Amino acid sequence: MMRAMWSAAAGMSAQAYNMDTISNNLANINTTGYKKARAEFQDLLYQTLNLAGTASSANTQLPTGVQLGHGARLQAVVHSFTIGNVKHTADQFDLAIEGDGFFQITMPDGTIAYTRDGAFNKDQNGTIVTASGYPLEPQIVIPQDALTITVAQDGTVSVTQPGQAIPQEIGQISLVNFINPAGLNHIGSNLLLQTQASGDPIEGLPGADGLGKILQGYLEMSNVDVADEMVNMIVGQRAYEANSKTIRTVDDMLSVITNLKR
Repeated sequence: MMRAMWSAAAGMSAQAYNMDTISNNLANINTTGYKKARAEFQDLLYQTLNLAGTASSANTQLPTGVQLGHGARLQAVVHSFTIGNVKHTADQFDLAIEGDGFFQITMPDGTIAYTRDGAFNKDQNGTIVTASGYPLEPQIVIPQDALTITVAQDGTVSVTQPGQAIPQEIGQISLVNFINPAGLNHIGSNLLLQTQASGDPIEGLPGADGLGKILQGYLEMSNVDVADEMVNMIVGQRAYEANSKTIRTVDDMLSVITNLKR
């Protein structure tokens, strides 16, 4: 019976991690480019009391064994990279990726981070940067006298300047993808870092080599489905409650044993 208590406690701990994941999804409903996460679990070690196939007589074997589990534990938190809804903003610096791929961002230490958040702006030098001030890679500088800024679906950036009737190309936005995007390391601020699990970045032009097209004046919203998360929350709550009742039930059983002799 003590085994049942520890198994139920492990189940409660697992469901607590599940609720942590669900609550983070709900907190990021309005986070640009956020990808929902899902907690995945695996069963713990088993105590084998009788192994399947053990001889039960000289000529027979046990068809099934006796194995008692010790609960469950969190195995992984997997992010789903399905495409979120696209919202029209009409802002010339807002960019959404219609399909697969990530923008490249240069961090202060020179490393490259990756994001689906296309809410860009320009700094005091005209460089296109994120909301945190990190420049887009490859770096693109908007001329101070630019009248209009156009980002084509293939990532070509063009501007019109006073006295010029034809837009001038000033840069090219490239995208990258990974063999296993779920293996990227989330570091906050809508940024991700490459890991061994994700594989090396595969760079290309938007709209080519399986990469998505760029939509100017749009933002990709979170792919969190509120209804799904609320259902998952209810299921997780009931699972947590069932495990807690298991502990109380085992406690009652132990109480009966201790009260056998009066």
